[in-house]
Amino acid sequence: MPIVDVHTHIYPPTYVELLRSRNTVPYVRTFPEAPDSSRLIILPGEDDPATPSTSRGRPIGPEYYDIAQKIAFMDQHKIDTSVISLANPWLDFLPSEEAGEAAKNINDDVEGLCAKYPGRLYAFGTLPLSAPAEVVVKEIERLSTLKHFRGVIMGTSGLGNGLDDPALDPIYAALQKFEQLIFLHPHYGLPASVYGPRANEYGHVLPLALGFPLETTIAVSRMLLSGVWDRFKKLNVLLAHSGGTLPFLAGRLESCIKHDGHLKQHGKTENRRDVWDILKTNIYLDAVIYSEVGLKAALNASGADRLLFGTDHPFFPPLEEDAEDWHSVMANYSAISATFSGDEKAAKDVLGGNAVRILKLDL
Repeated sequence: MPIVDVHTHIYPPTYVELLRSRNTVPYVRTFPEAPDSSRLIILPGEDDPATPSTSRGRPIGPEYYDIAQKIAFMDQHKIDTSVISLANPWLDFLPSEEAGEAAKNINDDVEGLCAKYPGRLYAFGTLPLSAPAEVVVKEIERLSTLKHFRGVIMGTSGLGNGLDDPALDPIYAALQKFEQLIFLHPHYGLPASVYGPRANEYGHVLPLALGFPLETTIAVSRMLLSGVWDRFKKLNVLLAHSGGTLPFLAGRLESCIKHDGHLKQHGKTENRRDVWDILKTNIYLDAVIYSEVGLKAALNASGADRLLFGTDHPFFPPLEEDAEDWHSVMANYSAISATFSGDEKAAKDVLGGNAVRILKLDL
């Protein structure tokens, strides 16, 4: 059974050029104290002058945009196939009139990268979500005709008002019609104030370890509460980072819905699909959780047939200069091995079999 990485990012050349041309977040820049090192500034607030330069973004090297580096990383870690996607913040920041053409160019760029390595690369497409809905729908339809795309990657902002925005319905309808899975990935985190006045002393740990998972959980909960999956029963979503905190909090979420007087008064507690049904029918979880404890929660929530291996490359590289294996990747391998000890078939399915089946990969 092949090993398939479903959570692995690329900043194709067309996107890097766009970021280098900008001087507001998101952008690529250098700092006076490190003139030979470019840094990728993508998270909200990272350009605050009070933030130490080592906490502003992250060093960006060829592993971000050189597809040969991606293949070398795959070879190093015994990964047969990767489903690559543009990393956050995608095209959320673009003016409406520019987004459609930018998405087309980036998706064509990625299609070309996949074609260079037959059987080794597939992709999730990028949508022009700041453009009118009809432009987004047109790109979804076009992506369904390209050989290497198996879905789209989206952030939690949607068209700017979250994933419970009714204006997203034609986009959800198109994704369902063309059987394009959504890979849902966080970007915006939580307001910086929740981390306290000393947060800058802790680098990116608080927003990445806590903010991203909670952002995902909130976004999916809003989709659930607004009835997205009641209207689009075949809309499939792959959640990054094992669903954030959703597997652990699903029971509490369901209980709060059942006991909420406001929802009951407005008839929203009856004739609805509950979170457990959706977790086992419409939601897939990647295995980017780095621990047996977290992976077992994902397993219990969605089932072994709905978990998919990922690495989050090129993020979380080892900080040791002489390291070859990435600690982050090996932690995910170890979590799968421990979670499915004694069940070799289930382990192989999580490592690749599920992705081959779900994404219809022609390997």
